[in-house]
Amino acid sequence: MRFALFYHSLISDWNHGNAHFLRGVVTELLSRGHDVRVFEPATAWSVENLVHDHGEAAIAAFHAAYPGLESQRYDAPVDLDEALDDVDVVIVHEWNDHALVRRIGEHRARARSYKLLFHDTHHRMVTAPHEMASYELGHYDGVLAFGGVIRELYKQRGWAQRAWTWHEAADVRQFAPLPGTTCEGDLVWVGNWGDGERSAELRAMLIEPVAMLGLRASVYGVRYPDDAQRALAAAHIHYGGWLPNFQVPAVFARHRVTVHVPRRPYVEALPGIPTIRVFEALACGIPLVSAPWCDNERLFTAGKDYFIAHTGIEMQRQLRAVLADPDLAGDLARSGRAAILARHTCAHRVNELLSIVQELA
Repeated sequence: MRFALFYHSLISDWNHGNAHFLRGVVTELLSRGHDVRVFEPATAWSVENLVHDHGEAAIAAFHAAYPGLESQRYDAPVDLDEALDDVDVVIVHEWNDHALVRRIGEHRARARSYKLLFHDTHHRMVTAPHEMASYELGHYDGVLAFGGVIRELYKQRGWAQRAWTWHEAADVRQFAPLPGTTCEGDLVWVGNWGDGERSAELRAMLIEPVAMLGLRASVYGVRYPDDAQRALAAAHIHYGGWLPNFQVPAVFARHRVTVHVPRRPYVEALPGIPTIRVFEALACGIPLVSAPWCDNERLFTAGKDYFIAHTGIEMQRQLRAVLADPDLAGDLARSGRAAILARHTCAHRVNELLSIVQELA
């Protein structure tokens, strides 16, 4: 089949976690012989920030890590007749401009020669519903929602003809254990500060436990304000800034444990959505201790695939237990990776996507 995918960016993961999943899905589709074209705006803010901070070398590094992945960058309105000629499936991500979302819907209404899906991977459905309501999806065949609660909201509000749950997943071609790597630290966390959505949680569940336990720790990510960087320094936590996502497995392999600190909207209003960092960490076989989130869709088994810590004191206790007991850490890592390989790879998600396309046919 021929796919046309309209996304914010394939080539930049600067503060842009959706690029992780997109790369894995595109790689999997290509490996199965499908034709895939990815369209992204030339002025995507993620790319602009990446180049501003790290230069064109960062883009070259992406192409070296993913030699088979390319995107068509446009700086003028896309010629949809040309772009969508003879395609079978079109997926439009919700970070696209509203006008483009509408234009593709109108093109679909005229052409009726392909299946058209809208892909929602953000919490704006609950935190900014007025923004989501302004998308015109009347000519779309349905919505791919990255959690069951998002899917149900589309159905309840009548904003989509159909909706399916399509969770993110790990690209296990890139994310895997690297045995034999020399350990350089105790704990690592990879994630962005979070625009104020988890500042208190990061202090309570990451910075303070590391300081109290005296761990050798590193943090990677972007958009850390000065006060956050001062807090890391006070806890003797190394701050490494932006880390290309394809380098994350090597960094995980050099540490003994990682943590997950979800953003507040996913805890309070969007149960069942862990975000892609959980999938990637478990795929790499590193023990994971997570701040609370509600896994009401039973993606994993808490206490077996990862540990839950409800308070900072409990986080200290769980981290101490994992770091002190290699057998416990090994069991946790093996179970988490097994859960990924059984149910949560990009190959599984492509299977789900192709089943949805078949259902529409």
